[in-house]
Amino acid sequence: MGDGAPNAVNHARRIVLGVDPGTLVTGFAVVSCRHDSLALLEAGSIRNQSRQSMPIRLRRIYEGLQSLIDRHHPDEFAIESAFYGKNAQSALKLGQARGVSILAAVEKEIPTTEYSPREVKQAVVGKGTASKEQVQYMVRALLHVKGEAMLLDTSDAIAVAICHLHRGTARPSRHKDWSSFVAAHPERIRS
Repeated sequence: MGDGAPNAVNHARRIVLGVDPGTLVTGFAVVSCRHDSLALLEAGSIRNQSRQSMPIRLRRIYEGLQSLIDRHHPDEFAIESAFYGKNAQSALKLGQARGVSILAAVEKEIPTTEYSPREVKQAVVGKGTASKEQVQYMVRALLHVKGEAMLLDTSDAIAVAICHLHRGTARPSRHKDWSSFVAAHPERIRS
């Protein structure tokens, strides 16, 4: 027992918190990987009401992710990056949800990585233009999830975590704290 073997096994395990941000529904997934075997530890969504004020919605996202982090102690955090849509107001709200999500991770000094929706779809389905339903099908197949109802936001978050685990850890967009994020992305900071 004193040969250190249990520590070697634990060292090979990685836990990733994947997030698909949104102000009404933020999907999350905690996925572990040990010796190329994936396991879903927890997945779901943080839901807000449209009648709630934006600050209340953002606080609920932040607190929900902080609670997940405290429960699972992920090694890494992966989030879907913003896509550019036609509606500026929606993009602004999505940016706010992404911001509090990233803050929840960097405050706990968890390295963060961003992936475009196309990167996530490519990594999980093999096609960057895959539909959300195709992503959900592949996520279910990869993790052997049967029959449970699952929101598309949840399966997207699972896909983000799987994408990160497939891509490895050597990515230039990882940040250990807020100042390293700001240093890497000064164009995203407004005075």
